[in-house]
Amino acid sequence: MKHGMKKRKLSRHTEHRLSMLKNLSISLINHEQIITTLPKAKELRPYMEKFITIAKNKNTLHGRRLLLSRLHNNRLAVDKLLNVLAVRYQNRKGGYSRIIKFNIRKGDCASMAVIELIDRDVTAKGKVYSKNKEENKVVTKS
Repeated sequence: MKHGMKKRKLSRHTEHRLSMLKNLSISLINHEQIITTLPKAKELRPYMEKFITIAKNKNTLHGRRLLLSRLHNNRLAVDKLLNVLAVRYQNRKGGYSRIIKFNIRKGDCASMAVIELIDRDVTAKGKVYSKNKEENKVVTKS
C-alpha cells in the first residue's frame, strides 16, 4: 500500500532525483525564476519553502551549515538566501514561490511551468550574487 508516500519519483533513482532538486533550487535561488516541467516545479516548491524558512529562522552558523550541506556547498546561493531572501520574506509566514503553467514542450508534449519567487527581483536573472554590491555582475551566455 502507498499510504503516506506522496513524493513524485520523476522516473529517476533517489540520488539522481535529490541531486536534480538541489540543482534546481540553486538555480531558482540565483535567478529567482526558472522554467521547468510542471511535475518538477511541483516537487521543487516544498524544498524551496524549507530552505527559505531555515534561512529566516536560523540565521546562525548552524543554519548556514545546514543550508550548505543541503545545497551542494554552494556558498553564493547560501549567502543570497541568508542576506537577501531571508530579509525579503521576514514578515511573510509562507508561500514564498508560485507556479504558473506555461505551455507544452514541442518535442515530447511535456507540460511546462514557470516557478518563481514572490516579490522577485526582475534584474536577478543571469546575475551572480556577491556580498559587495559593486561586485555583482551580469553573466552573459554566448
